[in-house]
Amino acid sequence: MPYQQITLAVRDTAAEPLADALMGHGALSAAIEDAYAGTENEQAIFGEPGMPAEQIWQQSKVIALFSEQDEAAAVIRAAAEECGLADLTYTTEILEDQDWVRLTQAQFDPIQISDRLWITPSWHEAPDKNAVNLQLDPGLAFGTGSHPTTRLCLQWLDAQLKGGESVLDYGCGSGILAIAALKLGAGLAVGVDIDNQAIRASKANADQNNVQARFYLPDAVPKGQFDVVVANILANPLRMLGEMLAGRTQSGGRIILSGLLDEQVEELSEIYSQWFDIEPAEIEEGWARLSGVKR
Repeated sequence: MPYQQITLAVRDTAAEPLADALMGHGALSAAIEDAYAGTENEQAIFGEPGMPAEQIWQQSKVIALFSEQDEAAAVIRAAAEECGLADLTYTTEILEDQDWVRLTQAQFDPIQISDRLWITPSWHEAPDKNAVNLQLDPGLAFGTGSHPTTRLCLQWLDAQLKGGESVLDYGCGSGILAIAALKLGAGLAVGVDIDNQAIRASKANADQNNVQARFYLPDAVPKGQFDVVVANILANPLRMLGEMLAGRTQSGGRIILSGLLDEQVEELSEIYSQWFDIEPAEIEEGWARLSGVKR
């Protein structure tokens, strides 16, 4: 069945109310995008936690999806009236029906992290049966191995874990680092995230990979220190969490920090040098990984 895709250009303050109103009047979906995406006027937002939650592009476009039978024009008029908007202009595109699941899956191939470590979606055969294969599907929680920061952390775990270590993955997202640590020989892996969805996704991914990783919200994490602490988050939370992460690392233990940009390395190195002997950063595609040994 074909679908109608309607694109409406609106100012920043109108985008979210209009998207909500369209959904309330029967749109199948409504998404907000930067009207200038892909051009030199593209506006970068949502860079890090701590930025205003209401921040949105100054000039946005609302993209709404309707079935072929829906009276899209009537829905748009009703939604615009509800939001106090007049003279809305929009374009209409007909989308032919497709096997959306197959189309989405085709975008995700196995990812080789190192000579022996692969990330493989469940619908693919493992490229190397003798390798350490993490079965992980793209989902709602961040972390599938495709981002440079995740790869940098996985490569560290692959190269440095000797076997039997306890590992804390702070900001676990999909659970990929805790799961990888266990499959690479760690004796214990605990993941922490502030998002309930991440905890649920991590537990499901651990079950899919037949490992016994444990995942908690921050207030529920058992007390104790770890041989290895990994925090693949972003610079702002890393700035604030230094003392806590140091307290969770055993003397002589290792810390791995990622989610920071190349230009943030010097500042983060200085902060964490209070507790760790920080090693030179590894950089990939403008993203950095720091590691160090607890004094």
